[in-house]
Amino acid sequence: MPATLSAVTAALLLGGTASGYTVDAEGRFAPPAAFIPSAAVTYDQSYVPAAASIRVRQHTGTGGATRIDLRITGARPHHSFGASVHQHPCGTLPADAGPRYRNQPGTADDNEVRLDFTTDAQGTGAATDRHTWGLRRGEAASVVIQDRPGDGTTRVACFTVPFGWVTE
Repeated sequence: MPATLSAVTAALLLGGTASGYTVDAEGRFAPPAAFIPSAAVTYDQSYVPAAASIRVRQHTGTGGATRIDLRITGARPHHSFGASVHQHPCGTLPADAGPRYRNQPGTADDNEVRLDFTTDAQGTGAATDRHTWGLRRGEAASVVIQDRPGDGTTRVACFTVPFGWVTE
């Protein structure tokens, strides 16, 4: 996909079948003040340079069991990043994505969607998280990438994702 197209486009595939549905979003990172806005925002290009790419896929089966996959290319090589689903879309400031999504608000971290990954020599990394529960409508809107796993304060990039939700 050309850089200009992917900077403003997130591909969304919703298939409502007996086996569930899939959301597939991808984009290229750009700074918050970029001439062409992007759903993928980099706040620190030393970690996630402009034009690095990201893909997030959510598959939710019947009953709500959910798998979320993340793949990033062009990020800082040989680096361990933290990543998690957050409640609000990305914005101009790293804090705009709000707090982490929790399946049971106010409880321990084990009910979050965690997508921590380590990049290889080319800056490519991937992660998968599976849960028996699905995402609630309006409560999951982005994936925030942190400097390192477990770091909730140093947000280096964000990707707004049109997550699907459980209707039950």
